[in-house]
Amino acid sequence: MQRQLKLYILSILFVLMSGLFTIDAQANSAIDNTVKSNLGNTNYSVSIRELSSGNLLYENKGNNPIKPASTLKLLTSAAALDILGENYTFTTEVLTDGKVKDGILYGNLYLRGEGDPTLQVKDFVTFSYTLKSGGIKQVNGNIYADDSWFTGAKLTPGIVPEDETYYYAAPITALTLSPNDDYDASTVIVTANGSKVGAAPSISAVPNTSGLQLINNAKTVGKGSKNTLKIVRKHNTNQVVISGNIPLGSSTKEWATMQHPTLSTLYSFKSALVTQGIKFSKDSTIGYLKTPPTAESIAVKKSQTLKQLMPKFLKLSNNSIADILVKTLGKTQYDIGDWEHGLIVLNEYGESIGLNMENWQLEDGSGMSHKNKVSANEQTLLLVNLKQAPFYPVMLSSLPVAGNSDRLIGGTLKNRFTQAPFRDNIVAKTGSLDEVSTLAGYAKGKSGKWVTFSILVEHKNNHYRNQIDTIVKKIITTY
Repeated sequence: MQRQLKLYILSILFVLMSGLFTIDAQANSAIDNTVKSNLGNTNYSVSIRELSSGNLLYENKGNNPIKPASTLKLLTSAAALDILGENYTFTTEVLTDGKVKDGILYGNLYLRGEGDPTLQVKDFVTFSYTLKSGGIKQVNGNIYADDSWFTGAKLTPGIVPEDETYYYAAPITALTLSPNDDYDASTVIVTANGSKVGAAPSISAVPNTSGLQLINNAKTVGKGSKNTLKIVRKHNTNQVVISGNIPLGSSTKEWATMQHPTLSTLYSFKSALVTQGIKFSKDSTIGYLKTPPTAESIAVKKSQTLKQLMPKFLKLSNNSIADILVKTLGKTQYDIGDWEHGLIVLNEYGESIGLNMENWQLEDGSGMSHKNKVSANEQTLLLVNLKQAPFYPVMLSSLPVAGNSDRLIGGTLKNRFTQAPFRDNIVAKTGSLDEVSTLAGYAKGKSGKWVTFSILVEHKNNHYRNQIDTIVKKIITTY
């Protein structure tokens, strides 16, 4: 009797397990057909894991190393939140080695930075008020930039010369200025407005005190004409050239990078001081110099916390913030704020949370380099392991939310997955390079359970976004 009962129980378990296997097989078959029909002629890596258990539900070339593009920011942001902490802030400080007497500062001013991506001209106005309230009406000395917090090359190794003018390839120093609240550090926003047919368009720049030379070779043409206007910084120069035609009444805006971010920031600082009525002696100059250890602090600005900065970083896929975080990790952990030591920290962090970093190839923290490589299996493992991190809620709330039209919620996914049942049920990081399309994150399936997924595609066509979206939709309607 006991033996029959055991056989009965075993038979029931076999039936249940067979049923589960059938469901998994059917799910995998449906996903597999969708993957192959959409990605068949590309080099790809696809992985899906159950979030609660970390079990691998599906993979197709899951260990294939692929360029991750901006999905690499998942690792960078996690390392920064874990190592620097949610409450980490960047400090910018004004110091002096002189003394004030009768309203005159006899000595030098030093602007010392730690890579604050949120630094703006308005902060220099605040500094000016602070100096004036401290009795400084004139500076009989020089004004120096101290950007020694970071060292090494300003550009990551993967940046090619033709990209250097664009905001996504901005050079990084410890003193960078942002033109807006998106914190596009080390850039200037140049706007052209077609005002009179036959005349050059009017040009404006924010910030307009950065030291850049604006060369206006453009022309205003009649309404309805083709807009051929280009705004490009000439390679290895401080010149931004505006060329082509702009129709009457039209406006074109472009972000141009600063050739020398530190120097441009210092120009803006001095301009703010002068605008607020602080004078400088005739022989006063500007330049680079490390702050003497005896210098006294006279004004300090603290950035937002890393927790507050994360949504701008991940939702808007801000490369400048990624690069600043990498150098900051190197500085805080090894006292060397360069790319090499920052990447060492990223690798060490990955190993510490159970990733096999031998399967990761890192040349930056933003994903811009075509030499970065990672597999989809490694990315889904990262996403699963983050669930245990104390900063997981911060990370999750900082990622783009599918189909949400609010730019600071939907981010780079605001125009994707806009219909039910996909809208709001995908939280993921996008990625895009020439001939690379990627998406990695979390998705809520029809069962109500969450999965992690990574779809990394190298292709010859311009974009594979629609094909990736088709696969993600299949994931949601299958699991």
